[in-house]
Amino acid sequence: MAINSKQNLKKLAVIAHDLVVTALAIPLVFFVRFEGLLLDERMRYLPSFLPFFVAYAGAVYWFFSLYRSKWRFASLPDLSNIVKAVSILSLTLLVIDYVLIAPNIYGAFYFGKITIALYWLVQIALLGGPRLAYRYFKYSRSKHQAQRDAALPALILGRGVEVEMVIRAMESGTMRRLRPAGILSPRSDDLGQSIRGVPVLGLLSQIETVATDAAERGEAFRRIVATSSALAPEAEPDKWLARTRKLALPISRLDTFGEGARDNELAPLEIEDLLVRPSVKIDRERLGNFLKGKRVIVTGGGGSIGSEICLRCAAFGAAELLVVESSEPALFQVTEELAAAKYDMVVSGALADVRDRARLNPLFLGFAPDIVIHAAALKHVPYLEADWAEGIKTNIFGSINVTDAAIAAGAKIFVMISTDKAIEPVSMLGATKRFAEMYAQSRDAEFVAAAAGMRLVAVRFGNVLGSVGSVVPKFKAQIERGGPVTVTDPEMIRYFMTIREACDLVLTAASHARADGPEAERAAVYVLKMGQPVKIMDLAERMIRLAGYEPNVDIEIAITGVRPGERLNEILFARDEPMAETGLDGVMAAKPIFAARARMQGWQSRLEAAVKADDRAMAEAVLDEAIPDFSRREQKRPAAPAPALSLPAAASQP
Repeated sequence: MAINSKQNLKKLAVIAHDLVVTALAIPLVFFVRFEGLLLDERMRYLPSFLPFFVAYAGAVYWFFSLYRSKWRFASLPDLSNIVKAVSILSLTLLVIDYVLIAPNIYGAFYFGKITIALYWLVQIALLGGPRLAYRYFKYSRSKHQAQRDAALPALILGRGVEVEMVIRAMESGTMRRLRPAGILSPRSDDLGQSIRGVPVLGLLSQIETVATDAAERGEAFRRIVATSSALAPEAEPDKWLARTRKLALPISRLDTFGEGARDNELAPLEIEDLLVRPSVKIDRERLGNFLKGKRVIVTGGGGSIGSEICLRCAAFGAAELLVVESSEPALFQVTEELAAAKYDMVVSGALADVRDRARLNPLFLGFAPDIVIHAAALKHVPYLEADWAEGIKTNIFGSINVTDAAIAAGAKIFVMISTDKAIEPVSMLGATKRFAEMYAQSRDAEFVAAAAGMRLVAVRFGNVLGSVGSVVPKFKAQIERGGPVTVTDPEMIRYFMTIREACDLVLTAASHARADGPEAERAAVYVLKMGQPVKIMDLAERMIRLAGYEPNVDIEIAITGVRPGERLNEILFARDEPMAETGLDGVMAAKPIFAARARMQGWQSRLEAAVKADDRAMAEAVLDEAIPDFSRREQKRPAAPAPALSLPAAASQP
């Protein structure tokens, strides 16, 4: 109540200010424009006119939202609204003067064109001037405070718009202990200019010279901050990054402003930041409207993908979140991270394995979710080729358990995280994930036929940079050890996406599945448009060069051969999957291909018998029957070698 009262007082003060300066504007213009008898005559009639005009002006100001914006953040849109409002008032005076007063009342022009033009200028100055002055006062005070607190002069890399946002953040203190001391731009036409008083010292390619000169002057930089434009391919980040090796300065990248969980946050520059195509722009307003106030369950919420999904749900306004995880340390870590972020969301965690049907059902019923996101899975091809039964238990039986529990709990959306390896699968990972997709699609068909309101969809990922087990961390570790970097085949090609892109795709798919109208064409599987695939050999060579070495000179690249269950080229959709229109930029979808639920249950029973009997041939026969593409895989394949380190039987999360 105290906060609301304070806000109401501030708004009343703004209204009073605007009405008072409006009442002063016309007399002030009269004093400037007229003198003697002409002034006295106009001032005599003013009291009978001015109160009505001030009341009318207040209504115009309200219509143009002059009372909604905070003076501390006064900007060009606010000034534009002031100009529009004063223009309406000036036109009103013009009409009154020429149509009503001159011919009918006064017999001459009371204001006149020159007076009204002066009024237009004076009124804009009286309304906009104090706003801009107040903003400058607040800016100056916060800037001085930030300079007192800052200890580290920073060199900012990038183009003008992004650099200005960084400088603003430093001045306001949201990037603590950093002070903008210089700028390097990828554009030569920025040279010799300054942004918010910070000089552009050179081009990105001159980073070593600029930093060395600053150190010799006793004004050494202590941190380098790179915006996304400095990491874009046209900025040639490989070249300027190579020139920073001798500087021994920490380099940070700026996460995108307004991206929820990591607003204005700096993070160490990683090699994977330089390996991806431009990120797909996500419709944040859409996701905010979709998730606001929702109750969400995330299985596998402690994994690299699951934990990021939890953070994104929090950033987009979910009301309650239940994290289901079989690993106690992973569950503790993600719930602590969410608590530290201080989101306005109730977070709870539950230790549970998706294989345990008896545990899941009451857990889901008690929480009553609106949305269930199923991220728990076993996902490493070599392990599942060796321990095939574990893959079936988690990826098939576990997914069925979560699907059924979500349905029983009355969820409106179920999203299963799948893999591009489920398309025309050649591995046990791909086959188990495709079977789980088909089960969800069969249950979805029942709800669509009954118009019951629930939707069940899948999202397929390519290789996610930075996730557990992805190739980039593996290559980084091999480079740090001095090599060799191991590539299975020189022609191996893969798609790549960032963790954030992957998680936003999950939420976008959920929002599309619940959409009404023509946009809601029934889609079963969603995939991000990931641009051109990357040859793994090229990826290895570039990572070696980014680390400051030369491939096959300083760091050897060893060819190890394709592993069982791998294929050279990844695909996004099966040949026979009909495409669906999403209406969303950067997102593709396919319509469902599945078997009836009764047939799915028959295959499920036979898989249970095969696992119980430890009969791989029987299990593969069932998968061959259920997934014709799997039956067409290469029949003669080498026996899967046992992994050097065995995985525990319990489900690991992606």
